[in-house]
Amino acid sequence: MEYMPGAPFPGVIGRTLDESSPAWPAPSRARDGSPNVVVVLWDDVGFGQLSPFGGLCETPTLDRIAARGLRYSNFHTTALCTPTRGCLMTGRNHHTLGLSAITETSLGFPAHNSFIGFEHGFLPEMLLEHGYNTFAIGKWHLTAPTESTTAGPFNRWPLGRGFERFYGFLAGSTDHWFPDLVHDNHPVPAPATPEDGYHLNIDLADHAIQFVKDAHVHAPDKPFLLYYALGAGHSPHHVEPEWIEKYAGRFDAGWDEYRKVVFERQLAEGIVPPDTVLSERDPDVPAWHDLSDEERRMYAREMEVYAGFIEQSDHHLGRVVDFIDELGELDNTIIVVMSDNGASAEGGVHGTFNEVQFFNGVPETLEKNLEFFDRWGGPDTYPHYSWGWAWAGNTPFRRWKRETYRGGVTDPCIVSWPAGISGHGEVRTQYTHVTDVLPTLLDTLGIAAPDVIRGVEQSPIHGTSFAHSFDAPDAPSNHTTQYFEMFGSRSIHHDGWKANCPVPGPSFAEAAQRGRRFGQALTAEMLEQLDADGWELYHVAADPAETRNLAVDMPGKLADMKALWYEQAEKYGVFPLASAGISRLLTVRPTIAAPRDRLVWYPDAAPVYFGASPRIYNRPYSITADVTIPDVDIAGGASDGILATHGGRHGGYAFMVLGGRLRHVYNWVGSQRFTTSSDEVLTPGDHELRFEFAPTGAPDLAAGTGSPGNALLSVDGRLVGATAFPFTTTNRMGPVGFSCGYAAFDSVDPGLYAAPFRFAGTIRRVIVDISGELLRHDEAELRGLMAQQ
Repeated sequence: MEYMPGAPFPGVIGRTLDESSPAWPAPSRARDGSPNVVVVLWDDVGFGQLSPFGGLCETPTLDRIAARGLRYSNFHTTALCTPTRGCLMTGRNHHTLGLSAITETSLGFPAHNSFIGFEHGFLPEMLLEHGYNTFAIGKWHLTAPTESTTAGPFNRWPLGRGFERFYGFLAGSTDHWFPDLVHDNHPVPAPATPEDGYHLNIDLADHAIQFVKDAHVHAPDKPFLLYYALGAGHSPHHVEPEWIEKYAGRFDAGWDEYRKVVFERQLAEGIVPPDTVLSERDPDVPAWHDLSDEERRMYAREMEVYAGFIEQSDHHLGRVVDFIDELGELDNTIIVVMSDNGASAEGGVHGTFNEVQFFNGVPETLEKNLEFFDRWGGPDTYPHYSWGWAWAGNTPFRRWKRETYRGGVTDPCIVSWPAGISGHGEVRTQYTHVTDVLPTLLDTLGIAAPDVIRGVEQSPIHGTSFAHSFDAPDAPSNHTTQYFEMFGSRSIHHDGWKANCPVPGPSFAEAAQRGRRFGQALTAEMLEQLDADGWELYHVAADPAETRNLAVDMPGKLADMKALWYEQAEKYGVFPLASAGISRLLTVRPTIAAPRDRLVWYPDAAPVYFGASPRIYNRPYSITADVTIPDVDIAGGASDGILATHGGRHGGYAFMVLGGRLRHVYNWVGSQRFTTSSDEVLTPGDHELRFEFAPTGAPDLAAGTGSPGNALLSVDGRLVGATAFPFTTTNRMGPVGFSCGYAAFDSVDPGLYAAPFRFAGTIRRVIVDISGELLRHDEAELRGLMAQQ
């Protein structure tokens, strides 16, 4: 006999067993025949990049899924990473969740604070109660930075929001050769190195297969939810050479020709309506024929690497799909494939061999990129392509990620379920939004949205199911109205019409003509001006690529659409509006621990998330290690190893013992290294080893260089080495954080040592003193955070 947990015990309890009748709390079991669910989320992949949507990045796995499913060509997201992920997991609009933007740019208002309330239940929390296993793989980026350290709290990490197992990374991006990994609730090192054949996509696929296999062995009939969130195609575009070489020469014709070819394929395959007009050249993107030979050569290489990255990612996703097929489960597995926003323009005009330069305001140059031409995509680069490819990647639409034109918010979406959807290889044109995915899955699974999860009353779900369109190509859309807002840019869709108000303008060039720029504060005066003359109107049912602005011709319709936007904004808690301004950076946020300027670290502790690492930039600081040097062959390196380090080969520093001597290496954005060494070998015994930096001048923020200064090494208070740094890093060492006693991720100078290079002596503690005045480069820091989306 079984009974529902919490219900009265239905058996009999006597004084002895022979007088009693047992009953058991019923385990959570899925209904017989319940399908598995796999949600595949790509990152920064545009509407016109994947081959099922006419793109020139070959994705055989996605072609296979689309051939046995449906392509939704009118699917929309929020224009940004974190907000889209929140909508996907909850079915609610992003401002209601507190996710107006990425977590690192939160503000102290309900729409912006990045703390997703527990009244907004996640899909895995819902499916757990219906007998599903729940697994998350890859990128998370739904936890506030202040809660992303190993001090917790962990209730907004994946395992706190309904996933039973997790393997991936918490931040907005990571190095695919040297990733910042978390397994369940704790950081872990990468299991191998690039020299051993390691790549993050291989690792993610391996763990996805392992998670499913582990559960299937013990409960083969138990369905699972697998959330497979790729880091691709977000920067860095990292991939092995053999995948790059497959695309050699394919993009030599450039981004203008790319758009023409892809648009023709989209028309031929019914991805866009036959009367669609291709949007015009973006004013920020140069014409390919106007570029020099060297520019064309470099930019084509950038796209070759990106395409190879996408295809390699698709290949390893294919391994996961093949394994599900081997289990005999593929036909009864619902697969949803989507991207989180449009293609990314964060590489700038030229692209960059090392995005850490972008984080620090260092100007990218074609000449420097060309130095890394043959290594582009390899471990020595942290690359991003030119924004010309982002524009082309969103064909046929205008603009890109972060903006509310369709290039930012219209994304590829595929739904496959061979056992439940009769139409295969077809296109669906119903208007759909990322908030619709959760209610569609619940509808398909026959599960009602819960009223209460873990004792917390649940908020209404905003999305609507599109399951009715699976076998009805001409069914009307259930989602008729949808607002958009991102960094002050606003849009509203209603019944085939769209009004759009871009901030700072339709393009950076046109915004500059109006005296505006991206990141400028959105004031009440500017908002009033934008409401007066900044709105555009498009009949997207007839003009999908937003090529004919009807605002002047139809002022009444525009006024109605503007009023509808404000109505929706009030309903879903959008206000106050905030651009990507410095205010987002300077906001004082609540922290788990009180602010400190003297940080004490202990050896072999878990590495520190980059956002919580010591901020040593443009200020006096010191690192002091209390150690014991063993009585061994010191000069021969037997006592060598890392004392403290932050970053890796793309930027950072390492304080260490090397060849028995105290040494400090400073890596400036992967371009130059400054080394300070002691002039004597350390002796056995207890020592205080110290590095100090004293600025001798101000940073040159326009050039992307931090304060020059003197670097000093001392042993037991005695100076043993000194170097003058001509400049330093302005804002961020790199995409990975701090570790003590070992290099958790990568080497700051691979020519000197290889990670983890653990210290062979004894470290009692390391103290980082950052009590000196901090000089900030706010604009560069904001750029860095934006690039982590």
